[in-house]
Amino acid sequence: MSARMHLSPAHDAHPPTPGEEQFALAAELLSLLGDRTRLVLLHALMDGEADVTTLTERCGAARPAVSQHLARLRLAGLVATRKEGRRVVYSLRDGHLRRVVEEALGLADHRLAGRPAHD
Repeated sequence: MSARMHLSPAHDAHPPTPGEEQFALAAELLSLLGDRTRLVLLHALMDGEADVTTLTERCGAARPAVSQHLARLRLAGLVATRKEGRRVVYSLRDGHLRRVVEEALGLADHRLAGRPAHD
């Protein structure tokens, strides 16, 4: 067993002030989400696993562009892949990303409706 398993939940909490590494990585991740096509792809994957053909249909971009965007998301560790015969199936890597995408789209919805966002 690892020593980490014996720590109380309070030890697993995020530090009150993030360090430079956290800010740098968060900025990098947010820049990946700042692309419309990648955001659409991630949103599509919130419904479950999908292959490139399905994702191309869902986002309306050209297949080579979708493949390139998925490769960037995979290299960044935001999506996972698995083989199903000759097909590669993509999925979201974790729930944190789902919440970030939901929050970004919720904020956009509030802004478009002219309402202030609520906590």
